[in-house]
Amino acid sequence: MEQVFGQKLMEAAQIAEEQVDAELNRLEKLTENDIEKMRNQRLESMKQEHKKRQEWMANGHGEYDELPTEKELFDITKKSERIVCHFYRDSTMRCKIVDKHLEILARKHIETKFVKLNVDRAPFITERLHVKTLPTIVLMVDNIVKDRIVGFTDLGNHDEFSTDILEWRLGKGGAIDYKGDLTSPPEDNPKKKTITVFGKKPKTIRGGNTNDDDDDDDDDN
Repeated sequence: MEQVFGQKLMEAAQIAEEQVDAELNRLEKLTENDIEKMRNQRLESMKQEHKKRQEWMANGHGEYDELPTEKELFDITKKSERIVCHFYRDSTMRCKIVDKHLEILARKHIETKFVKLNVDRAPFITERLHVKTLPTIVLMVDNIVKDRIVGFTDLGNHDEFSTDILEWRLGKGGAIDYKGDLTSPPEDNPKKKTITVFGKKPKTIRGGNTNDDDDDDDDDN
């Protein structure tokens, strides 16, 4: 077994060495025109990236904004390709946990517009998107709902989930540029970037008017 492992290791090392040699040979054959062309392509790419960042900032990216009405949500879909919208209610404590995490991620991922919308001010869009449980995070790409995060089930099913877990889940839904491994979530460390509220359950919106809740989170006395 050790002999087979050693042989495989040597083969892998040889392949890596051959790849390095091939790249060095390619670089050695580059002419001044080739180098200048590569430099210009890189500069153009940097200019485009800068222009895109300027457009994002002009459209309010980098901030976690509250929308006064549902009309504003329709407006931003015309300006932003990717949107993370948190449907919330002030009396639902778990929505406050989501707020803290999204404030952090909005500053980190300026490629995406992060907003929150009170369901009581958005009866039409709440019903249209079938938002029945709070908190619900809707992920939109090119004006299409690509995914949604309902309650905390996808985030470890507890209040002490980390910002990293939510970031991974947003990346998995295509709402942000995630740099890590999308095939498996990061280690859920409750001590890292967590916001804790004990004894709270996800709220369910009863009926179509979003006036009542199925639980009694409002009564903390």
